[in-house]
Amino acid sequence: MSERALRVAVVGASAGLGRCIGIGLAAKGASVAFLARRLDRLTNAAKEAGNGAAAVACDVTDAASCQNAVAEVVDTFGGLDAVVYTTGMGILAPLSDVTGEQWANLFATNVTGASLITAAAAPHLAAAGGTAVYLSSLSASYSTPWPLLGAYAVTKAALDKLVEAWRIEHPNIGFTRLAVGDSFGGTGDSQTEFNKNWDPKALDTAIRFWMENGFMQGGLVDADHLVDVVRSVLLCGNSSFIPYLTLAPRPADAVKELRQW
Repeated sequence: MSERALRVAVVGASAGLGRCIGIGLAAKGASVAFLARRLDRLTNAAKEAGNGAAAVACDVTDAASCQNAVAEVVDTFGGLDAVVYTTGMGILAPLSDVTGEQWANLFATNVTGASLITAAAAPHLAAAGGTAVYLSSLSASYSTPWPLLGAYAVTKAALDKLVEAWRIEHPNIGFTRLAVGDSFGGTGDSQTEFNKNWDPKALDTAIRFWMENGFMQGGLVDADHLVDVVRSVLLCGNSSFIPYLTLAPRPADAVKELRQW
């Protein structure tokens, strides 16, 4: 698949890794649609990305919104070659304190939303022999869940199985589960908002525990490297695909960045 012809919808692209991936892919020649709920943030991201990038409002928890957003992307670009699902939320709390409403919100965003946007995009991806990439977590399948982030790990593990289920039902689409280690995105609007509503004191206590007990090694995945990895997956095209991929950071001292995160 030609890079110039690559038409990509990046979901969860108003901030964090999604924004980094969208801007990075556009810089390398792709036509990118930035999808999320906050249209003003998307508009700014698309303007920064250039190369004809589009801003498309989308609430992944609403099936009609997903259908309308994908239809707008297809109308704008004349088709769709790839979807990159970066949307994700987490709750910093022990499992015994996670409420039913919080569980519902976690699954709606991290799992159900991924399926709804995939359902909307699947006919177009199949027609293009396209690819769908979903950002997961090392703690979902490769390591034990971190204390106080157990609910997040559970939903990401469900996402991993969801990707497998879609792959079985739609073998003509390249589905990739990309497990990513600690990464905080870029600067400014590209910085992650994963911890946006977390209590700073609780986070500081959690960081100390994670570091002291070996859950966190202090390394960070470079956002630019992540963009290159995603681009490589998308460019496989019709000839092949990468079903599973892991991107882990080298151990390093990232405590300062983590507390600012």
